Order: sequence, then structure tokens, then C-alpha cells
Amino acid sequence: MANYIPNTPDEVQEMLKAIGVKTVDDLFAEIPPELKLQSELNIPAGVSEVEMARELKALARENTTVDEAVCFLGGGAYDHIVPAVIDHILLRGDFFTAYTPYQPEVSQGTLQAIYEYQSLISSLTGMDQSNASMYEGASATAEAINMATAQTRRKRVLVMQTVNPEYRRVINSLCQTMGTEIVSVPFEDGTIDPGKVGELINKETAAIVIQYPNFFGTIEDIERISAMAHENGALAIVIANPIALGLLEAPGNLGADIVTGEGQPLGIPLSFGGPYLGFLAANKPLLRRMPGRIVGRTVDIDGKTGFVLTLQAREQHIRREKASSNICSNQALMALNATIYMSLMGKDGIKEVAGQSFQKAHYLKRELAEIKGLSFPFTGSFFNELVIKFPNARKILGKMAKQGIFAGIPLDNYFSGLKDHVLVAVTEKRSKGEIDRYVDMLGGLING
Repeated sequence: MANYIPNTPDEVQEMLKAIGVKTVDDLFAEIPPELKLQSELNIPAGVSEVEMARELKALARENTTVDEAVCFLGGGAYDHIVPAVIDHILLRGDFFTAYTPYQPEVSQGTLQAIYEYQSLISSLTGMDQSNASMYEGASATAEAINMATAQTRRKRVLVMQTVNPEYRRVINSLCQTMGTEIVSVPFEDGTIDPGKVGELINKETAAIVIQYPNFFGTIEDIERISAMAHENGALAIVIANPIALGLLEAPGNLGADIVTGEGQPLGIPLSFGGPYLGFLAANKPLLRRMPGRIVGRTVDIDGKTGFVLTLQAREQHIRREKASSNICSNQALMALNATIYMSLMGKDGIKEVAGQSFQKAHYLKRELAEIKGLSFPFTGSFFNELVIKFPNARKILGKMAKQGIFAGIPLDNYFSGLKDHVLVAVTEKRSKGEIDRYVDMLGGLING
């Protein structure tokens, strides 16, 4: 009865009588008249199912998708190959729910899937444990900062300027309202100079936040910067690309205390921006600081394997004043998607995806180097994204999009000093022919 919704006029009157008011308007009497809408809602008349389907399909045709164009966009969301078997498993009726197990004793399948997800993320990142997943990478990083300030009882955090600008916006929005001081560390040549970190870090610093590879695709000195954090009693928070970890050393082996990131590259379609998946993994001393929930494996009274919600650091539960987060659910369906992908690909498969992305991005750079008028402003090592510079970049990107190539992200969207700089991403999905076409078209547009 708690979720009962009256549907008929008589049922509405019954509800009002039970509440003790005469009309629906009486329910909202405390709202000042000037705040109420004084006219009818501007809602069009109802249409049939067929008409609605026709209208929605017409709207959808106005979009250009990665099925119709060749995508070299990155910056946090990537056009990877999604094995067809993922949807075959994911959309089964017994899996197809995005919600959370409120009755874990009758949700053994869901709990086991989450447990497997946690195990795979922990292995990939080199950390002791993972939680059951977060909403997306940016808010997962903000949660990691809250963990660090609670653990160290400090309120100052260094965030590298090479961290994804969208992540930094979320961090500023969520963490500064909690009283955290966010200090931005500038970059040089597309990476962070550890010496600059040394100038800004002090004994009041709770954490250092660094991305691996960073927003420009280049590789930061995670080990050295993590060591600098620990020397000052701070934590090292690393935002990682999970596919890159197929080639790069796991952050946990480089000194990271918390690893976060966006799980979209793990078999999740671009889908115009979501739903995505945030992952968060940490070392054992931070276990009770982790937001959300952690699923554990145990045995029942008969000695049979079972799964339980081992930890639920949620604001609805007891000791609410000590809650570490207001996260009250997890991206269960997207976590399952990522789990299926990681299980199917295995260690060798993810390494192959990472290797192809790396090799094809470097092939693109070699071919672009032949174009007169195009340059590479950053010289550091990179994984599968790189920054290129050429005149009239925005205009040329627009022309390439009209010809079926999403050629990159203009970086002056985020950095006023990077006019005509473009961030380009290459994944294993791009063929040699597509890369060659990109180079030919870009070269022709730059040189008339």
C-alpha cells in the first residue's frame, strides 16, 4: 500500500478524506500564488502509438551516429568494438534491471555479478578492493576526494590541470561545497612537472589527483607523484583509462591509494553520453571510507557458497551522520555490461585492444607528420590519444564532419590558450583505410 497511487476521481476523494483536506488545491495551499502556474500547460494533444513512433524516428534521423560516420573523438568516451554477445546476455529478462538488490538473500545472481565485477576491477587496477560501481567517472573521482579528506582530516587537494576538464568541473561543484580547497596544478608540454607539484604540496594536502593517461593522452609520472603525496601524508588518487591498463602498469603498483575512472570503454556503447559506469577501487586501509556498497562471498549454514552485501555506507542506514556519501545505488546494469566484456575478452583480449589502439594511434601520428602546416605541440609519450595543431581547426573539423568523419575535439572548448589544437583518439575499431582517409582529407583541407 505504500506505493498506492489513486487513479479514479473516487479514489482521489478517498485519499483527500484520509489526509484531512477537501480538494487537491488544499494540498498546495502553502505555495504562494505568484509561484503557481496560472495557465494550462502547453502540452500538445495526444497522438497514436504509430504517430509517436514515426515522430521519434524522424527526430532520430537528424542525428549522425558512429554507425554512419567514422569517429576519432575521445576525451573520456571512446568508440570501441562492442561484441554482439554482450547484448545477448545483458538483455536477458533475469539480468535486465538497473536497480539494486534491496533483498540480497533473494538476489544471489545479482550479487554474484557485482562480486565478479569488483574482482575484475580490483585485478585491472591493482587495488585491494572495488565497490559495486558508481554513476560515472567524474562523480567517482569526487567521491574519492571525499574519501581522502575524511581519511586524512585535511581539506586541501591538488588537482592536475591535465585531468579531464569535465571531471574538474564536477570536482569543483561537489567538493568545494564540502569545504574542500581545490588547487589546480598547471601543465607544461601536455604533462605535469613533478617539480611544480613539489612547490604546491604541503602538510595540509589531503590528496593529489592525477589522470593516467591524462586528458591529452600523454603518460604522467604516476610513481614519482604518488611518492610525493605519501611523503607529505597525502593520498594519491589516479583516474585511469581501463583499456590502457591492458598495456600500462597498474596504478596500484605505482603507489595509487585510490583508482577511479570511466568504465564506458569496457564494452559500453557511446549512446550520446550515457548511461555510463564509474569505477572506484582502493587499498584495504580505506575500505570503510568507500561509498556505496561492497559485495562479499561467504558460506551459509550448510556450507554452500553465497553472496552478501558486506558493507553499505549509505545515508539511509544507521549512523546516518557518519555516512561518507549520499550514493544510494550503483550502476548495476552497466557494471554487468563491463563484467561481461572483461570476462569475454580476458587479460589477453584487453591487452590486444590496448595494443591495437596504441599502434593505430602511432600510425596516425606518423602519417600526419607528412602534412605541411600540421604540428604536434606536445612531445610526451602517449597511449591512443594525441593533440595536433593546424590553422582554422574548427572550420576544418566542421567540413570533415559533413563528409562523415568526426575528426577530433577542439581544445579551446576547455583551454583558451589552445586555439587550433585538436584532441584525436584512435581505437582498435579504426581500420587502416579509415585512418588513411582521415589523413588524406585533413591534409587536403589544410593545404587547400
